[in-house]
Amino acid sequence: MTFAAPIEKKSIRFRARSFVAFTLTPEAPLDAWLEGLDLWIGNSPGFFTGRPVVLDLHTLKPQVDEIGALVGQLGERGIRIYAIEGHGNAALGADLPPVLTGGKEASTEGLFPQPERAANAGSPAKADEVKTGEYKPLEAETPNTLMIKSPIRSGQLIFHPHGDVIVLGSVASGSEIMAGGSIHVYGTLRGRAFAGAQGNAGARIFCRKNEAELLAVDGWYCTAEEMDPSSRGRAIQAFLQDGVLSVAPLN
Repeated sequence: MTFAAPIEKKSIRFRARSFVAFTLTPEAPLDAWLEGLDLWIGNSPGFFTGRPVVLDLHTLKPQVDEIGALVGQLGERGIRIYAIEGHGNAALGADLPPVLTGGKEASTEGLFPQPERAANAGSPAKADEVKTGEYKPLEAETPNTLMIKSPIRSGQLIFHPHGDVIVLGSVASGSEIMAGGSIHVYGTLRGRAFAGAQGNAGARIFCRKNEAELLAVDGWYCTAEEMDPSSRGRAIQAFLQDGVLSVAPLN
């Protein structure tokens, strides 16, 4: 008599994981909005490469067939939409990204070690929870300020939506800083700096030596090609004045 060996059943393990995603909120007229997007992409090629992007439709409120066309137009521009917000709870079909509900603004909670632990951190903070960029251990001088005491390398993203970011070293080309408040760089700024990222028109960018690829305050931006050559290689501040991004010497 033969007996079949029992089949070992392995349980399926599910894990939760959080990602920092960028949100695109198209507005009417859509052609003009897409034209502005094309200008942004032209000035910042590769900006959306590998980034999770959520399409927020609260403002535009398109029909289902228009959503499909818009997702396709964004795809042609190298922007992959991972999910859609603002279209109720109804599914849009298997050919479109899923509809999300209950989204909230990103924060830095859980992304960085606490100050007392950061001194003992021998390697960068785990990026398994957030895959958008590489994060370094940071120390919070106050609840609303992040101070970074080492240089920011190419490919790194620093995201602090509720306060200022202070960098004591330099910021390499290909890296990014996004802050809800102002950005202060005491070395050379070669990467991209986004101040007032949550809608703060009073935010500013300060750096000791401006070699930036892009400067932006409250969504208004200026690329390296658009900056006055006299502002390059010197201490500057960037701020909004009458709805225009100004880059001025820092005396």
